[in-house]
Amino acid sequence: MLFPPKVPFQFLLTCRKLGIQPSQYLLIAHPSIQRLDIFLGRIPRSSLTTGSYAFLERFIVSTSRFGPGQKKGSNSTPLGLHRIKRKIGAGHPIGTTFKGRKPTGFTWQGQPDAPIAHRIMWLEGVQSGLNAGGDIDTYSRYIYIHGVGNETTLGRPASRGCIHMAAADIIPLYDRLPTGTLVWIQ
Repeated sequence: MLFPPKVPFQFLLTCRKLGIQPSQYLLIAHPSIQRLDIFLGRIPRSSLTTGSYAFLERFIVSTSRFGPGQKKGSNSTPLGLHRIKRKIGAGHPIGTTFKGRKPTGFTWQGQPDAPIAHRIMWLEGVQSGLNAGGDIDTYSRYIYIHGVGNETTLGRPASRGCIHMAAADIIPLYDRLPTGTLVWIQ
């Protein structure tokens, strides 16, 4: 990577238009290249402004094998501005698998291809008409950033709408990010 990635101007405009206060951290997902970038914000506390962000790290992820899309039932990764609404899995050991957001066992106990493992960060869309409300609502579509049992799928589209990460990446990220962290999917 010759130049560090930059925060998209469209993200900044969207925050300003919606009156959304920037979060300490910012995640930017790139379904077209199966990457997730994390930025740390330098946010002025005195006013509603976008501040500036410094690039921290890049992760290899997997997004939807059906491409980007907003509609319920499409199994597509939704675009636009989101925030982490809920976090599930704190304190559970690496390899914990989940179904319906409840722990069900471990990847090494006959679930090596578990679709949801390790940790879950449940996303909420914040753009009415794009990813919030009706049949396009990210939260009611159960769109997460989460670990996956079969990490060989990372780096190529393989999910049913969620953003998959390796255990070694999702666990420290989960521990670092508070609920309310903004996620831009472009």
